[in-house]
Formats: sequence, C-alpha cells, structure tokens
Amino acid sequence: MRYSQLPTGRRSILAMAFAALVTGATFSWPAFAQGPARLTPEQQADVARIESYLSGIRTMQARFVQVASNGSYAEGTFYLSRPGRLRFQYDPPTPLLILSDGTVVYSYDTALKQTTQIPVNLTPLWFLLRERISFSGDVTITRFERQGGVIRLTLVQTKDPAAGSVELALQSEPLELRQWSVTDGQGITTNIALTEARQDVRLDRRLFVFTEDLPTGLQQQQ
Repeated sequence: MRYSQLPTGRRSILAMAFAALVTGATFSWPAFAQGPARLTPEQQADVARIESYLSGIRTMQARFVQVASNGSYAEGTFYLSRPGRLRFQYDPPTPLLILSDGTVVYSYDTALKQTTQIPVNLTPLWFLLRERISFSGDVTITRFERQGGVIRLTLVQTKDPAAGSVELALQSEPLELRQWSVTDGQGITTNIALTEARQDVRLDRRLFVFTEDLPTGLQQQQ
C-alpha cells in the first residue's frame, strides 16, 4: 500500500484532522508508560455495558465539532455504518473528506483533489468498526473514570501501545457516545464531540464508497 502525502502548505490542519479521527500513521505517537487499568467489579460491569452498547450500534448520523489544543476548529457531519464503514464530511471552509469503506480509510483534500489512504486495521479507531467491540485482547484499557454522569476510557493497542491512544467519553445514563480525544506526537490534543446523534438511520451506501466524483451532499435515505 502506497501512502500519499498532503502538500506541505496544507498539511497542518488536514493531517491533524486525519490523525485525530482515524489514523496513527501521520504522526509518531509517544510511548505510553501506563499499564492496564485495575478495574473494580463495578467498573468491569460498566465496561461490559459499554461494549454491548457500542456493538449494538449499526448505523449512526451526527454532527461533529473538532477542536484542537493548538486553536484549530472544524465541524461537519459524521456517518457510521458498522462494521467497517464511516464518513466525516467537513463543512466549508475545511476542504476535507474522511471515509472508510471497510478496508481502506481515505483522506481526500477536496480542493486539491489529492488523497491519502491507510488500511483500516492500522487505525486507532479500528476497534470501534469491528463487528463485535471488545476492550480486551488486542485492546487495553489504561484508564477508567466515572464522574458527573460521564464515563471516560483511555484505550491503546495491546501489542503496540505507542501506536496511539484514544479516550472515549460516554454519557452514563442512558449510555451514549459523546466524544473522543487523541493526542499526537507533538503533544496536540484533538477533541471530537458529537451532537444531534441519531442511531439506526437508513444511510445511502454511496456514502461509504470512495470516488473523487462522489456527491458530497448525500443524506440518509427516507
């Protein structure tokens, strides 16, 4: 697989967005010293509940807001069709489309007509796209926190924790995925917050087929 690079003048926001959402390949991620979190029985029950909740999501559509610690800001529409498929459609002026077709994740600069791609199984968010979501085995929980009605989990790949970490934030009652965060090798933290989320919507299959001629305004089927 050949990985194309974004043009130098535009790499900052676009590469950061790609890394923040789906990939650890654009940056060198820092090594994580912490080991597996020691969970209480109550926390283990919460983890099992979250696994079941996430595994039960088949489709989702939501608005998203992306804010980074370096001051950059973007927003757009998020589509998910599990297993394997997602799409981040950025609003103007951010000229970016991120799409997973179940095998490859594409990052497409809609202004320059240039594409970056990486296999789905090399991305930190791959565990969210699998048929059954499990936070054991090849995924390790390094931090668990429940406070103010919000549960936060920090996750790494068990065999390669330096490949990246993802923090999930979920509303605890009822369970609802609200946000995730990643930190790149330069110490920049990027937060993705979801709003107006709707589950089990009927989505047009073309949303998850990459082509540079694909219309950008596709919505869920009625």
